[in-house]
Amino acid sequence: MANASGFFSPSVPSLRGKIKPSIGVIGSGIWSTQRISKRVVCSGTIEGSEKISSSQSQLPRLVSKGCKLVGCGSALPSLQISNDDLAKIVDTSDEWISVRTGIRNRRVITGKDSLITLSAEAASKALQMAGVDPDDLDLVLMCTSTPDDLFGSAPQVQKALGCKRNPLAYDITAACSGFVLGLVSAACHIRGGGFKNVLVIGADTLSRYVDWTDRGTCILFGDAAGAVVVQACDIEDDGLFSFDVNSDGEGGRHLNASIKDNEVDHAVGSNGSVLDFPPKRHANFSCIHMNGKEVFRFAVRCVPQSIESALEKAGLTCSSIDWLLLHQANQRIIDAVATRLEVPPERIISNLANYGNTSAASIPLALDEAVRSGKVKSGHTIATAGFGAGLTWGSAIIRWG
Repeated sequence: MANASGFFSPSVPSLRGKIKPSIGVIGSGIWSTQRISKRVVCSGTIEGSEKISSSQSQLPRLVSKGCKLVGCGSALPSLQISNDDLAKIVDTSDEWISVRTGIRNRRVITGKDSLITLSAEAASKALQMAGVDPDDLDLVLMCTSTPDDLFGSAPQVQKALGCKRNPLAYDITAACSGFVLGLVSAACHIRGGGFKNVLVIGADTLSRYVDWTDRGTCILFGDAAGAVVVQACDIEDDGLFSFDVNSDGEGGRHLNASIKDNEVDHAVGSNGSVLDFPPKRHANFSCIHMNGKEVFRFAVRCVPQSIESALEKAGLTCSSIDWLLLHQANQRIIDAVATRLEVPPERIISNLANYGNTSAASIPLALDEAVRSGKVKSGHTIATAGFGAGLTWGSAIIRWG
């Protein structure tokens, strides 16, 4: 199991023990847990640094910098598929699906819809809300497990947005945890890399990997895109308080869409051996396989622990957050996690009934709706968590605006 605590620490082996924090920074932390309004990035001074010219020193300058969420947007395919529609192709019903999942409708890509067009639309709305021009972007993070191209879709989204300065754009593949990991990555680039404006997109088109004859999975998934703009700010205005991210490859067998066994022409070599070469040129992914019971157990056990860990690092408790925003996978999971955290229903953000499980898009999609409806207001604190294939899971404590 891999784990990251949500606290960064500078690592300079040749100067270990010589860096003196200029302020009270905890042992391994970039953020102080003393006060939310005074988040502290590790800012150190090096003994004798006054004797070293800038040309002589190759060490990066550590700067106290915060980051905040300043804009959001979302996009959906036009085709809506209801539970009654699904009942026409598989043995199910609206009642059966809604009682077990909380889902009533989902959106599915058709025609000219694509991951890139949805992502670009969501990103444009986020940039407009933030008042950020595409040419002012320093980085585009595309959180998706269903790219339109084997090598990733982020650069194509950058192109669709009309970015003329060629900012870095790359994909993050972490399924339903992807957006949370995108937020953490954006913070790292801002705090440690000096970036100012980072676009984080969560988007997936899982309908292309669904077995529409399997009522256990086809009822769950939909397509969508959501995006946020994460912007550098003074440390006093920091809006990403803490995070907790994890993975456990042992659980990968419970939720996956693996590559099918290659079909090859078996040739007999000169020594009589069978050569599995050349492999089939186009490898295909299988449809989504999920052990629902095991995924449920994993989510209701690990997600509350992750959120509690992130809250502790932020110096907060569940009672002090304004909203709980979980990956929209299943209403039973959302309710179970909220119960364990003792978060009342009125402080839960959920739009699962309308869109189903949209993987990496679910959190930014729900956030965008909540912000635009006036439910989430500037200054509100949100505990958010993603979980899914890998297995991966992660949480972040954020402040909107």
